[in-house]
Amino acid sequence: MNNSGYIPKSDGRHRPLGIPTVIDRVVQQSAAQVLSRVYEPLFSDSSYGFRPNRSCHMAIAKALGYLNEGYEWVVDFDIEKYFDTVNHDKLISILREQVNDSATLHLIRSFLRAGVMEEGLVHATDEGVPQGGCISPILSNIYLDKLDKELESRGLRFVRYADDFDIFVKSEMAADRVMASVSRWLESKLRLKVSASKTKVVRPTKSSFLGFTFWKGSNGWQCKPTDKAKKKLESKVKQLLLRKRASAQPLSFVFTRLNQIIRGWVNYYHIGSMATYLRDKFSPWMRHKVRVVIVKQWKKCGIIYKNLLRLKRITNSNIDDTLIYQAAMTRLGWYRQCGQSVFNYLLSPQVLAMPKVNRTDKRKSRPGLVDPYSLYQNLRTPICM
Repeated sequence: MNNSGYIPKSDGRHRPLGIPTVIDRVVQQSAAQVLSRVYEPLFSDSSYGFRPNRSCHMAIAKALGYLNEGYEWVVDFDIEKYFDTVNHDKLISILREQVNDSATLHLIRSFLRAGVMEEGLVHATDEGVPQGGCISPILSNIYLDKLDKELESRGLRFVRYADDFDIFVKSEMAADRVMASVSRWLESKLRLKVSASKTKVVRPTKSSFLGFTFWKGSNGWQCKPTDKAKKKLESKVKQLLLRKRASAQPLSFVFTRLNQIIRGWVNYYHIGSMATYLRDKFSPWMRHKVRVVIVKQWKKCGIIYKNLLRLKRITNSNIDDTLIYQAAMTRLGWYRQCGQSVFNYLLSPQVLAMPKVNRTDKRKSRPGLVDPYSLYQNLRTPICM
């Protein structure tokens, strides 16, 4: 039996999450490994989700390859509640084509129909593949492999990552025709419902795939993070650096958590073009909010003045002490006060990047703040097929 939970989605809704018990997890993992050995050689080369030695970056590279070959119309498909609507009978029927063992099929059906416990009550699961189980990824790929084979038989260029897939064609007319026919096929053959509002024919610059969109430069089509991905990053940072919350926490915690967010986001999106965004918009905005948190922790004007003088000595700055005094004693609010040139200079990116080590009190130690733009420059590996 699965314990129930929910995964928050970007649109505000919640996706059910099934968490297997320990024994079920062990058995599921064993079954998943056997299925993987059987199906991996059979899966399409255009499928990248939940597969060994394959990644989102490889899927984006494949998409860029199609765009640079001239397939510049994109059909963005969205399957409504895919993991919740997989038909059990259809899935078992597909499995039976390669796994002709009644005991194994009975075990898999038992997993599918195990039900979930929510608030102490058991709810049956008549359809869908519970997310959270070890066997769910391989079962979802097996189910949608029928779609892959159908698209290949039609000679279509496509890239699929789990239930997220795009088809690339050369004209708008062909794209409209493909969207209609593939939607009908999904609903009639796999009993999946295509979202009428989210499935659309678009140019690459209006497309969104795995958090990336596309743009065309002198070297051909390239990728970059979508505006939605950027806003999600900014929202996370804003929540972490809320003045009332962040100023009450040790800087070691704030800096560590902020570095984790930055590294995770840049590591994922570094294959895209985002130098201007990181250098001119995000990094200055983020550091300004960090300065506000630091200065608010100093609180009193006298302490602010004392700490600024200390930073002056550390940085060998020639800023006049009078300017430092005026900046520390200002009546401006925290946000406007930290926007002054004195704070920007003395709490520069180089100073914030310096780790602070306090051997007598480790709570006062903190790591250096990661510079998003420098991290991006070090990781930069543009994809241009």
